[in-house]
Amino acid sequence: MDNNEELRELREQVSLGLKEAYRKMVEFKKRNNSPLIVSRNGKVVAIPPDEILPTTNARNEYVP
Repeated sequence: MDNNEELRELREQVSLGLKEAYRKMVEFKKRNNSPLIVSRNGKVVAIPPDEILPTTNARNEYVP
């Protein structure tokens, strides 16, 4: 396996790990009725738990 293949595999593993972490965080926030705090355009915004989407795309934009 060359370096490019190793880096691609590592990138995929990291991506899967981040997606799983997000999924668990959303589950936790909804279970505890807690808002998700994010930064949008330099401002701190609280997203109510019922408005938190289950997944996001790679560009950190919400996917309906």
